[in-house]
Amino acid sequence: MKIAIYGRDFNDSVLPFVQEVFDVLAQHPIEILVFLKFNNFIRNKISLPAHVKTFSTHAELVDQADVLLSLGGDGTLLDTLSLVRDSQIPVIGINFGRLGFLASINKNEIKTAIEALVNGHYSLDKRGVLNLESQNNLFGEENFALNDMTIHRRDNSAMMIIHAYLNGEFLNSYWADGLIIATPTGSTAYSLSCGGPIISPNAQNFVITPVAPHNLNVRPIIVPDDVALTFEVEARSTKFLLTCDSRTETVDRSVKITINKAKFNINLIRLNNESYLTTLRNKLLWGIDTRNY
Repeated sequence: MKIAIYGRDFNDSVLPFVQEVFDVLAQHPIEILVFLKFNNFIRNKISLPAHVKTFSTHAELVDQADVLLSLGGDGTLLDTLSLVRDSQIPVIGINFGRLGFLASINKNEIKTAIEALVNGHYSLDKRGVLNLESQNNLFGEENFALNDMTIHRRDNSAMMIIHAYLNGEFLNSYWADGLIIATPTGSTAYSLSCGGPIISPNAQNFVITPVAPHNLNVRPIIVPDDVALTFEVEARSTKFLLTCDSRTETVDRSVKITINKAKFNINLIRLNNESYLTTLRNKLLWGIDTRNY
């Protein structure tokens, strides 16, 4: 079995858990590949198994890994999308961050989780991905997002107007600070904090959620994921911000943006003792008031 490991820089308090990951992996006949920048960060801080290989790009990972293991929070796991892309390599995350909807393995469950992974005690959870089309080929080959894409005013600009079209038909003009287009996976992220609904991961939908809309009767809307969403920006500022998950570009307001469903899915690993509903209840603290039971 070949397991690739991705991570970011972090504070030293996490190092014992990272050491545990490598110690448990070393107990099994596993070939380990570590993201080069992460390898450079940890190699003098922890003890790595012998014969660890490294990788830096998507091309170096394809056909070289059976699983990609993300060490960090949800943001770290979202980074792996640029490495995995359409390769179908499944991803699992050990949560060193805070909430951890995507990186759902608790850092106190590392040994149990890795042993379940090695023994094949898991299922694949296919998640839809957003695809971006634009005149200037924004984001190059990384024009996709697992959570959401957002159109947002710059820090020093006034409210913007975003004209939205669904399959070419006018939907609405949003007077707001911005607009979020989220997948069901991303419905529990930025969209949720702006009043958007929680959508089951297997739903074939997107949600369009305005950020601080001027008209309070403008609410989030769920649309099928087989449509093309087109957006045109009108604003005092000549530039606005566009994000694909955690990647951000400053874009000229003359640029028209089209968002649709990508032609590939991302495979998230779900251990057999997990379910989406369990994660939802635990992360949102549903039922913590015992009077409900």
